[in-house]
Amino acid sequence: MATTDRDIGRLAEDRALLGRTSTAERVADILRTRIAEGLFPPGERLAEDAIGKALGVSRNTLREAFRLLTHERLLVHELNRGVFVRVLAVEDVTDIYRTRRLVECAVVQALGEPPHPPGWLDGLDAAVSAGESAAREGDWQGVSTANIHFHRELVGLAGSPRTDELMRGVLAELRLAFHVVDDPRRLHQPYLVRNRRILEALRAGERDKAGLLLADYLDDSRAQLVRAYGKLVADASA
Repeated sequence: MATTDRDIGRLAEDRALLGRTSTAERVADILRTRIAEGLFPPGERLAEDAIGKALGVSRNTLREAFRLLTHERLLVHELNRGVFVRVLAVEDVTDIYRTRRLVECAVVQALGEPPHPPGWLDGLDAAVSAGESAAREGDWQGVSTANIHFHRELVGLAGSPRTDELMRGVLAELRLAFHVVDDPRRLHQPYLVRNRRILEALRAGERDKAGLLLADYLDDSRAQLVRAYGKLVADASA
C-alpha cells in the first residue's frame, strides 16, 4: 500500500511540532510516530522530496533523521534505491519479545510496596479504557495503539528515562509486524481483558500476580504473532 498525497498532507500537519528549532531528532520523532501509526507501512519507500516539503525541513536534516531511524532498525537504506520502512523477519519478532519480557517483567517486579502516590496508575487506566472504547467501535488500529500505550505506561512506572527510550524504539519496531497481519481483531482482542487484569492486580497491590499475568501475556502474544507473521512471510516467498 503506497502512501498517497493525502497521507503526505497529514504529515504536513506535523510541521507545527517542529517549532522554531527544527532538528533531525524532532523530525525523527515525527516519522517514528507516523511509522508506528502505519502511515508509512513496511516495505514503503520514503519519498525524500515530498516528506521534506511537507515538514518544511532541509534535505540534510531529513537525511539525518533517516539515519537515526535506520540505527533504530525502523528504516533501511538500499544502495541506489533509497530509504524504505523495514520489513521484519520472524527472528526479529522473537527478539523483540525477548527484550520486552526482560524489561517489562523486571519493571513490575521492581515496583515498591504500597502505598503508592495518588494517580500512579492513571496512565495505565486511560490506556485500558481507550482500548476498550476502540474495540466497541470496531477500531482495531485504535486498539493496537492503545495497547502500545498500555505497555509504554507500564514501563514508565519505573521512572527511568533510559528505559522509556529503549522501549519506545522496541515498541515502534513491533508495530512494523502488527501492520502486516491481516486480522488485527484476532491479534489484539484477547489482550484487552488481560490488560485490565494486570491493571487490577497492580491496583490491588498484587505485584507478583501482575508479574505472572504479564509474563504469560507476553509469551502468548509472542507465540501468536510469530505464528501469524511466519505464515505471511512464508506465503509471500512462495
